[in-house]
Amino acid sequence: MTNNYAIETFDLTRKYGDIVALDNLNLKIGYSEVFGLLGPNGAGKTTAISILCTIINATSGTALVNGFDIRKQPDSVRRSIGIVFQDPSIDDRLTGRENLQLHATLYDIPSSQAKKKIAEVLELVGLTDRANAPMKTYSGGMKRRLELARGLLHSPRVLFLDEPTLGLDLQTRDHLWNYISEMARKAEITVILTTHYMEEAERLCSRMAIIDFGKIKVTDTPANLKATLKGDVITVKSDRAQELALKLKESALAPVVESTDNTLRLAVPDGEKLVPRLIEIAAQNGFQVNSVSIHKPTLNDVFLHYTGREISEEEAESSMRVHMRAMSRMK
Repeated sequence: MTNNYAIETFDLTRKYGDIVALDNLNLKIGYSEVFGLLGPNGAGKTTAISILCTIINATSGTALVNGFDIRKQPDSVRRSIGIVFQDPSIDDRLTGRENLQLHATLYDIPSSQAKKKIAEVLELVGLTDRANAPMKTYSGGMKRRLELARGLLHSPRVLFLDEPTLGLDLQTRDHLWNYISEMARKAEITVILTTHYMEEAERLCSRMAIIDFGKIKVTDTPANLKATLKGDVITVKSDRAQELALKLKESALAPVVESTDNTLRLAVPDGEKLVPRLIEIAAQNGFQVNSVSIHKPTLNDVFLHYTGREISEEEAESSMRVHMRAMSRMK
């Protein structure tokens, strides 16, 4: 084991009975890197974060966080990290400022430094004018922004963000994206980000890993991941899409990335040249094509390529609704 990485995992595994939530995770994440874990609900993202933060124990394997072993040196790990949980964890009996002051006390931040730092993070998340208001008067989005401020308060070496922008308005989300990128670059803070949102992952992450069913499928930069699907992606809408996919496979026209009851996607070198042949094959077999579109590969296409399914906006929004219901219970 070395101390060359902010995060280094060694066959990290978590089981719940016969269910494997995390399966021999091996990652190396550099200092000052913004690294994303991209995957659907239940993929293992939050389990990985929880183990690295020493909230739950691994069934087997271990990891180094800022050079400290999560099994042997959990207290040192906790002093090195900041966490923004997906679920709410603030005290609604206190004001916003009091929540931050409590956090500063827990981390032994000197009072002379704490006052200045609290002012900085409140300004960052746009809560300066509400700092002395009771938390029970905060909206769900405001509570989320305060949690982000709290995670940054003690200037951690490694910051874990578990679905950090759920419930935030677009303006605040954009502002936080800019700050996270700049913070990682200037302060040499490593950021580990889990997210459903493709735009968030592409905007923030220098590298990312696609995780599904507890396994890492691929790790690379967003640009390199998209480059694995060379050329174009053709999306075809048809009432018999899966049958059409079989015929296309037989003809060796192009590899099918995904097919459902009414949609199929193909990764091809030159989409415009292949569309006429695709239409011809469909017509020869009596399949009606309702629509055809061509676009350059996206991260969603990459996820489809490696997992056979996509992270839908509906899934992300469902996660947000669960999160916001939890936050509303704090009022």
